[in-house]
Amino acid sequence: MPTSLTSRTTFPLLVLLGLALATAPGCASCGQSILCAVRGPINDPSNYSLRRSILAMGLSEFCHQMTTHDAPLRLLEGAPVTGRFYPQHCAQKALENGDLYVEFDGFGYAYTALSKKLTFTMSGAVDYDQDFRIHDNCDIYAYFRTRSVRGSNFQTHVIEQPVANFLNTLTPMGDSFGRQLVTGKLGEGFTVIREKSGNVDVGLGAIPLGQRPVHPYEMHGSQLVVYENLRTEVDQEERDFIGPIEVSDSGRALYVQATTQGVPAIDLFVMKKEDADVALSLYFNYGAAGPLDARVLQAFVMPADQPWKQVIVAPKGTYYLVLDNTSTAGSVAPPNMGLLGNAAATVDYVVQIGDAP
Repeated sequence: MPTSLTSRTTFPLLVLLGLALATAPGCASCGQSILCAVRGPINDPSNYSLRRSILAMGLSEFCHQMTTHDAPLRLLEGAPVTGRFYPQHCAQKALENGDLYVEFDGFGYAYTALSKKLTFTMSGAVDYDQDFRIHDNCDIYAYFRTRSVRGSNFQTHVIEQPVANFLNTLTPMGDSFGRQLVTGKLGEGFTVIREKSGNVDVGLGAIPLGQRPVHPYEMHGSQLVVYENLRTEVDQEERDFIGPIEVSDSGRALYVQATTQGVPAIDLFVMKKEDADVALSLYFNYGAAGPLDARVLQAFVMPADQPWKQVIVAPKGTYYLVLDNTSTAGSVAPPNMGLLGNAAATVDYVVQIGDAP
């Protein structure tokens, strides 16, 4: 996909569900164990068609998962998140050669020192050569290698910094940055890793068996479902919208851990999707971040330089967590660093979904 993908991204985090259900309906871990027991023949390079047939059983979830998750953006693997892409539409089909063809569109935002916030729209079409392997520890690695990029279109919408906005009218620097940050990632493909526990991780490119993407929190083996496990940078007078987070059952909760650095504290808002959509639309369409202008379910202050944990009871529905480093919403504001300063908050966080206590 068009971004540096990390855990719980826009791509189908249940894309391997069919691998388990194909052999043991009603018991995903049992099914994965059965596949693991015969991993030798399955991993044999000559059984490419067999692996594709098994993998195809889970691909029906691809577009649903893509449009119900954000895609965090970062320039380099391991660097903090500097923006997000929110897919809005997706269409998929199997090509005659068995490849997965995906068309998508959506919108997003990113931050640079020159432009401050930059918002954009994007569409694309990609042909993926999909395959998988099973590690000795039974983790399944599904590879979506880009066969071809059949089209991509990045359009700058708003540039917050007035000077940068003027320069963009002379030369499309915003579009050039977008092609580097977003469109350029299309050619790298991605890897979906499904643990025996059922947790799923996603990384950019082809990740070798036994290796994992870098995350701030070690969560392997947890019985909670990991939505995202990342480091993000929320610059001065900016926000970061984590979501949508889909809670598909009643009696559930969001388990959030975080550590903040760079500012004394940062606000965290819990919002229903319909309210967060209003706030996100305003953030997308206007330069400077104003009031949220939408209902907040719960608000917290996360002080710096100390572990922060919160269990948020979440009835069935869809939610956003909003990190706010502005002076126009919440209980705290970033320190005034002057015209050239940037009181950026660096936040390590993990969001999990599990049974409510």
